[in-house]
Amino acid sequence: MQVHITQELVNIIIHHSRVCYPLEACGLIAGTVEGDNKIIQKVFPLHNAEQSRVHFGFAPKEHNNAVKEIRALNMSPLGIFHSHPDSPAKPTEEEVDHSLDPTASYLILSLKTTTPVLKSFHVDKKTRIVEEEELVVEPLKDNS
Repeated sequence: MQVHITQELVNIIIHHSRVCYPLEACGLIAGTVEGDNKIIQKVFPLHNAEQSRVHFGFAPKEHNNAVKEIRALNMSPLGIFHSHPDSPAKPTEEEVDHSLDPTASYLILSLKTTTPVLKSFHVDKKTRIVEEEELVVEPLKDNS
């Protein structure tokens, strides 16, 4: 599975994560599925209701409002994104335990280094298999 995202949307995730630092940032990703490709068309930065450096949680009302907007835009929920303020971009054991949707992509942005690192994962909670998905970042469009 390839996950496609524009640099513009990556920039939104990075900005949200930096604003939330030192806490974890989180949000939803939405778009379409075309064959073996997930096309992320919109990201929904959300408030980390847990206010934690190592956990995140969505406030139910805010989460529901984002899902309603996704449906109104005729998009599908594709997964979530969150940041790791001081650790690598890979799922923790706790995140594997809490992965609920076997079809979701889990984007993790590490702010551990000067240059942020974004990776995408598929998590099978039953088998505990974590597979990195190929993340294809489309460059910013030249508007000249």
